[in-house]
Amino acid sequence: MQELENFYNAGFGWICRDCERELADESTGGVSRLMSEGEAESKQPRMSSAALARWLDKIRTTLICPRCGVTEAVDKS
Repeated sequence: MQELENFYNAGFGWICRDCERELADESTGGVSRLMSEGEAESKQPRMSSAALARWLDKIRTTLICPRCGVTEAVDKS
């Protein structure tokens, strides 16, 4: 697995390191993930990880964090 400066692969997608750290600091216990995830009854469901990155381009060479906007090129060699 390739090492990136701003992202790491958690096995199910790339996670922004900075945003995950910030979100962990903001988390104060709250309700269990079991109670807050699953079938969304709201029109705007929240994912368990707001720091989950997405691909910026169709050929998947650059990742972007939708929360903070940081980008990083991924070397596919």
